[in-house]
Amino acid sequence: MATNGESSDANPSAGGGSSSGQDRKQRFGGSRVTSNNQRKTGRGGKSSDGKRGEKREGNSDWREYKRRKVDSAGEVIEAKNPFSKDEIAAEERRPKRKVAVMIGYSGTGYKGMQVNGDEPTIERDLFRAFIKAGAISKANADDPRKSSLARCARTDKGVHAAGNVISLKLIIEEDDIVDKINEALPEQIRIWGIQRTNNSFNCYQYCDSRFYEYLLPSYCLLPPHPQTFLGQKLVELNKEYGYEEQYNTHMADVEGFWADVEENAIKPILAKLDPEVRAAVLERIHSMDDPEAAKDEATKEETKTKTDEPAAPEAPVADTEPKPATENPVVLPSTKPKGRELGPVDFALRDIKAAYINAKRNYRITPARRERLQAALNKYTGTRNFHNYTVQKAYGDPSAKRTIKSFRVNPTPVLINNTEWLSLKVHGQSFMMHQIRKMVGLVSLMVRCGTPLERMDESYCNNKMAIPKAPGLGLLLEHPVFTNYNRRATDNLGRPEIDFDKYEEKMGAFKDKEIYQRIFDVEEKENSFHAFFNQIDQFKANHFLWLTAGGLKVAEIANRDGGKGETVDKQLGDEDEEDPDGGQG
Repeated sequence: MATNGESSDANPSAGGGSSSGQDRKQRFGGSRVTSNNQRKTGRGGKSSDGKRGEKREGNSDWREYKRRKVDSAGEVIEAKNPFSKDEIAAEERRPKRKVAVMIGYSGTGYKGMQVNGDEPTIERDLFRAFIKAGAISKANADDPRKSSLARCARTDKGVHAAGNVISLKLIIEEDDIVDKINEALPEQIRIWGIQRTNNSFNCYQYCDSRFYEYLLPSYCLLPPHPQTFLGQKLVELNKEYGYEEQYNTHMADVEGFWADVEENAIKPILAKLDPEVRAAVLERIHSMDDPEAAKDEATKEETKTKTDEPAAPEAPVADTEPKPATENPVVLPSTKPKGRELGPVDFALRDIKAAYINAKRNYRITPARRERLQAALNKYTGTRNFHNYTVQKAYGDPSAKRTIKSFRVNPTPVLINNTEWLSLKVHGQSFMMHQIRKMVGLVSLMVRCGTPLERMDESYCNNKMAIPKAPGLGLLLEHPVFTNYNRRATDNLGRPEIDFDKYEEKMGAFKDKEIYQRIFDVEEKENSFHAFFNQIDQFKANHFLWLTAGGLKVAEIANRDGGKGETVDKQLGDEDEEDPDGGQG
């Protein structure tokens, strides 16, 4: 689902200002006032000498350099123009205009937003469509930088966007240029509109804030199974630290859930097994025989989730009543283990896993649990130090401070294919790589484990906390906000506003078909959220024991890299992320 190509704001903790006239709909919220100096040097500009702007430009150039292809000798391989010199010379020269392009896309099957050689990215396909439609000349077809391409938000691999903005110079003389570009694009990428801006417009620097949505199955808030490693540690450490009564209060609305599942779904399966097979199954139900293999399998499942491209069916229609488990059973395929044939134990474990998933899907959230989730989300609002919510960010790094304006869960869940989904919407100025996914990961784990909410305050302090990132499958960028530019555009520049409201109907239909339905279909097929929480529950190390009453004192992680956090990043599977400012969400 995150985003900026030049992601980190130089001054992300600047306070918010009041807005006038932008509250056309409640979802647009407020934004902060941007000074003239900030416009000159970027949103973070604090001084007139432009040093901050130069620093960000230098960082952006370095990230761009890292992405460029090099040959065996280390020399940069320049992109080749797909057109011949004769074709370029014969092309009629037409004027280019600086524009804002409003787009939407499903990130499924793409390796993120920003162009990266010939890798499948959103910008690669957009740039090719611009060329095919004649909006970019043949002479500039070899390099997007020639068109001054910038993006408001650079989404991570697999993350979607209902509304995003790119700015660049395009040839827009023809009235039907939007239609021509859309004809050259796959259905999962759409251009909503193109409009003129002033020549200095940069959609990243002029963006005030962004809205994201995260779709989360409500069963993710169920407590860990009492026989898992985390489930056992919760009981043990909560008792040791005198937190049993508070924990039981937080779990009152789900008391007996797992006992009912064991009695009604698991025991009938076990009863049919031979004693020897039953004993072997019981040893493996809630344990990892090979943690590394299990981690690899989870990684493969996540990769598969993000790269599969299922055909988009019709827009989803929410169920009005839950379906009994027998009407919508979970069916899991049998995967042959390496070096041996499938046996009775494998088939029994498969059926038991399906029974657990089916039971989770039948869960419906209670008001008490939803209110506790909202209480946790509320603790994100304001300006916080989110160094624990990204990769390779030190506590003292000023860019780790980010401002969250609101984070709300929709009180009305939606039922799709017998799974209940919650919609979480966050409004913030800017976000670091993985930040939203880690924010969702932390609050969902805390609610399901009955963790004291004070633990969130500790996550902003000068200590390292292992926070896993929730699946990217559920994240999408709703739209960016340009309140200050819009005011200036209409009052002084004679340019139209950047306003997604006018495309609301088209965007809604696109979200239903190309984004929401893909999320629902992939989850039904791959069980991504079940795999994520199951791996956390069975992770036999102290990384996540801060979820218990023991707190960080029982969850210390050996860090031998001088406090940079790279050891922890590696343990969390973030070791391949070299650029903490490279994307949002």
